[in-house]
Amino acid sequence: MRLKTLFAGLLFSLPVFTLSAQEKPSFEQYVEQLKQEALDKGFEQSFVDKTFADVKYLKRAVKADKNQPEFKETLDTYLPKRVPEWKVKRARTAYKENLPLLTKISEQYGVQPRFIVSLWALETNFGRIQGKMPIIDAVTTLAYDGRRETFFKKQLFASMKILDQGHISHEKFVGSWAGAMGQCQFIPTSFLAYAADGDGDGRKDIWNNKADVFASIANYLKREGWNNQKTWGRQVLIPEDFDRDLIMPKSRGRSQWLKNWKASQKSLQEWSDLGLTRMDGSPLPNVNVTAALLMPDDAKGRLYLGYDNYKSLMHWNRSYYFVTSVGYLADRIGYPRIN
Repeated sequence: MRLKTLFAGLLFSLPVFTLSAQEKPSFEQYVEQLKQEALDKGFEQSFVDKTFADVKYLKRAVKADKNQPEFKETLDTYLPKRVPEWKVKRARTAYKENLPLLTKISEQYGVQPRFIVSLWALETNFGRIQGKMPIIDAVTTLAYDGRRETFFKKQLFASMKILDQGHISHEKFVGSWAGAMGQCQFIPTSFLAYAADGDGDGRKDIWNNKADVFASIANYLKREGWNNQKTWGRQVLIPEDFDRDLIMPKSRGRSQWLKNWKASQKSLQEWSDLGLTRMDGSPLPNVNVTAALLMPDDAKGRLYLGYDNYKSLMHWNRSYYFVTSVGYLADRIGYPRIN
């Protein structure tokens, strides 16, 4: 629970009446409050008792939340680390090995298989790295910590709904310190919004079932406006005298970011008329597509034309670097064509 100091730095000459901030409850007391809230939300008493029976405060989750690394990165340093050649080769192999299933999912949801594989590869290294922290413990701990209590309480009650619906057993309900789960690393609220049953067995098992994993990735993108007739974007060159005010400004909030996109986008023909070309100097494609000009790094960094699918990827993870890595790997999976 977030604590606020009511009087900071005040000196009282008379010590009779002093005010102090309300004491924070113990973790055990906080869990009891959560249990009551869960009951108020309609969960059965026996289910609530079972869910919180062995819940533990995870110091490592709080430490991870408070000590996320901050360092200067550029795409030139980021991409080789996130998309090394071995991962490209493994992704192309995984694409070929899973093509029948990927094709089925692609036809159902309208998302190209190479983008499904790219997200799968980058989120969990093809399902190999999913996290081992108990989800209930992690999100309860982070709610109690208080820095983002409202957010993590939402994740807690969403987690309980996932368990109550029978998609995974309590013992196997694990993920990252922040509550990201399964081979596509959905947080609990994203699971409820986007997870899909890819094989029709009545469960959405994004931990072990590739059909569910692929369907969930595809469903997420489709629900966020994906168009399988388009790609994500492309890196471009600009002329020396280019007006850099045409580059889309960055923004912290998604709402403002989308407004910036709408104000900045132009047709490919308009960008061509302004002197933009492909990286080899050849003309941009002659297709009826709009795009925004993006600069993930500073003035001397790479420039990209982002198509509408770029916005769908930014909804998944609002990071220029992440989206660029997804698109780059998807391109490497698709080209040269796999026979």
